[in-house]
Amino acid sequence: MTPYTNKGGKSGIQSYEIGDDFIKVKFSDGKTYTYDNAITGKENIKTMKELAESGSGLNSFISKVIRKKYASKS
Repeated sequence: MTPYTNKGGKSGIQSYEIGDDFIKVKFSDGKTYTYDNAITGKENIKTMKELAESGSGLNSFISKVIRKKYASKS
């Protein structure tokens, strides 16, 4: 997984992994959530990938827009 840059300094996200139609996000509590096109939506996945790579805003986007629209949790 790629470490999340966390430019804001307050994110609960540790790292992420980007695939063709999904993004996995590992939070500071150790849980990893997989978000995919089918459950989360293609446009939301695109936005999440952009936010992950920029290192800013991903945690806020997940908590405000995505909420519980994840494919799996481990």
